[in-house]
Amino acid sequence: MSFRRIENAPDNVAALVRVDFNVPMADGRMSDDTRLRAALPTIRSLQAKGARIALLAHFDRPKGKRVPEMSLKQILPALGPVLDSVDGLLFVDDCVGDSVKTALSALGPGGVVLLENVRFHPGEEDNDRQFAKALAANFDIYVNDAFSAAHRAHASTEGVAHILPAYAGKQMERELDALEAALGKPKRPVLGIVGGAKVSTKLELLKNLIAKLDRLAIGGGMANTFLYAQGRDIGGSLAEKDMAETARAIIAAAQGKCELLLPVDVVVASEVKAGAASRTCGLGGVGAEDKILDAGPETVTRLLKAMDESATLIWNGPLGVFEIPPFDAATNAAAKHAAALAKAGKLIAVAGGGDTVAALNHAGVSGDMTFVSTAGGAFLEWMEGKALPGVEALKR
Repeated sequence: MSFRRIENAPDNVAALVRVDFNVPMADGRMSDDTRLRAALPTIRSLQAKGARIALLAHFDRPKGKRVPEMSLKQILPALGPVLDSVDGLLFVDDCVGDSVKTALSALGPGGVVLLENVRFHPGEEDNDRQFAKALAANFDIYVNDAFSAAHRAHASTEGVAHILPAYAGKQMERELDALEAALGKPKRPVLGIVGGAKVSTKLELLKNLIAKLDRLAIGGGMANTFLYAQGRDIGGSLAEKDMAETARAIIAAAQGKCELLLPVDVVVASEVKAGAASRTCGLGGVGAEDKILDAGPETVTRLLKAMDESATLIWNGPLGVFEIPPFDAATNAAAKHAAALAKAGKLIAVAGGGDTVAALNHAGVSGDMTFVSTAGGAFLEWMEGKALPGVEALKR
């Protein structure tokens, strides 16, 4: 994909930078500064160009009203140390108007201001043209570094990009380059892993992937639905039985295009709790009271072999109830194998989605994958083949 990058931006400009600072909070304090640190490469790149930088973000869902407890001012104590500029970091209690202009005029080259929650204005989520113009009014360029919000056609993610010269931030750049490598123009063969609970929530994803992948492994609760659709007895397992016809249609559509890898053995238990008595069985051995909670060792062996034979892997969703041992075994084994191949340069391994990130962290391998997206909805919509407004606006 061809999009405008910071390296191509002019020097010594006023830059409006859309970031993702919708950080987790606990007892009035930020509990994780990952999203703050993710913005640092973009900020440093712009500082090297002598830019005056205003950081723009949303926080929570104030629905177009000023809600004090949703002010971005509360992250200022954490943002200062991340930027190593506690004394020089300014906060502006709005994101448009004269207060922004005044703050920018006080900045020297490389200076940074944090603007107030953009969602305090109803024009943000409405993608109001006049509000987008107000956001752009004090700036020379716009930089989008918030891929996680790129699937929203809001004023700060899409509208302003049609008013100012628009560039991808460094985190956005990494995300787009990784996804292009996984689904745009991937090295083949390409293997996909899709897990999670429900077929219904990933229907568009599955339809898109079977047209683009060489192999697709299906795990988690959604695999139970496919097994049920094939006439397998799944006992008391989680499944969407009303989606059986849809599952059969996906199986039929994949024939001759994409090899589907469904479980060939499973781990079952009568209850979903840590340390529950469990056993491994073939697909014909699931009892009436059994719940399928993980993929079995034969299934895992086949999946690892598929990874060995692939050049690219794209992964969304765990293979079992990974939060509860021992039902994390298949997900852990697959994650560790993928990470080892990626670290050795033998596999491009791209993963994303909330449960997927948690599962990779649980396995302790997030840092060894080629790329792990924390973008959630935007990552899924990209995998579904949908155009993302915030990305489309950055294309050359």
